[in-house]
Amino acid sequence: MPVKKRPDKQSQDRVKGILKAELARRHLTYKDLAERLRAAGIEDNDRNISNKLSRGAFTAAFFIQCMDVIGCRTIHLDDDGTPRSTEPA
Repeated sequence: MPVKKRPDKQSQDRVKGILKAELARRHLTYKDLAERLRAAGIEDNDRNISNKLSRGAFTAAFFIQCMDVIGCRTIHLDDDGTPRSTEPA
């Protein structure tokens, strides 16, 4: 059985930074995100979301669910890997 390899810290920091930046662009709190997730049938609360983002340890599915419920459809990464949203805030 193959050994699971955890994502490196740089990748975790990068993806949590993307999600935090998109929340900030939309002036949304973790509580707002939890409410939007709940409306989409995904049970979570602001404390769990805060913990996930502070650790940077969450699934790609959670990331996509969050981006979907906040209305973020496009993320562009600059040559240096810096996220840049082209959507209006």
